[in-house]
Amino acid sequence: MLDPTKKHPMVMPDGAVIKTVVHLNRVIDHPRIEIGDFTYSGQLTEFDDYAGVLAPFLFPLSPERLVIGRFCQIAHGVRFITSSANHDMRGFSTYPFSNFTMDGDTTPAEVQALFDAAGGKGDTVIGNDVWIGMEAIVMPGVTVGDGAIIGARAVVASDVPPYTVVAGNPARPVKRRFDEPTTRALLAVRWWDWPVEKIEASIDAITGADIDALTRAADAG
Repeated sequence: MLDPTKKHPMVMPDGAVIKTVVHLNRVIDHPRIEIGDFTYSGQLTEFDDYAGVLAPFLFPLSPERLVIGRFCQIAHGVRFITSSANHDMRGFSTYPFSNFTMDGDTTPAEVQALFDAAGGKGDTVIGNDVWIGMEAIVMPGVTVGDGAIIGARAVVASDVPPYTVVAGNPARPVKRRFDEPTTRALLAVRWWDWPVEKIEASIDAITGADIDALTRAADAG
């Protein structure tokens, strides 16, 4: 049974719990990260700080957010490089002198200004049912559309349309997963927003390749 409240959603028939697979919103509590239900990470090891592993430069004072939709699949080694990783490029040097000259007289507003100067790319937004392959890197301010696939070790520096496969460095479109009418229908159906009971009853239609069957399942109520 699908259960979004489980920390470890993958349990083998003999009852063995696969502890390297986690529902991310069960293990991440970060003020600048929002993750939908059923989105999981499959790692090669367990971590104490999944937020620090996935988005190492996103801090409570960061102006940007990392938003990840429902039913995403995030492989080992994936990193989200958010805007707060940037250095201020408006001057002659990008060296962050201010980071290393803080003292007891540095005000909270001055600390916040360090983050504001670096973070100019905005939020990083990952849609629903997105598969991000092993060791891929998503750069600041990128939006990845629903149903997209990011190839292993891709470096994603620009937006990815829905249901598009990208790969490489920089990541480039490899192919569209489906034709335009099917893509439009999938984006209209939005199966990931259905109640869990309806999703479970419609798994064959969701994992199949018959858009008419999925549309009938959507209309079934």
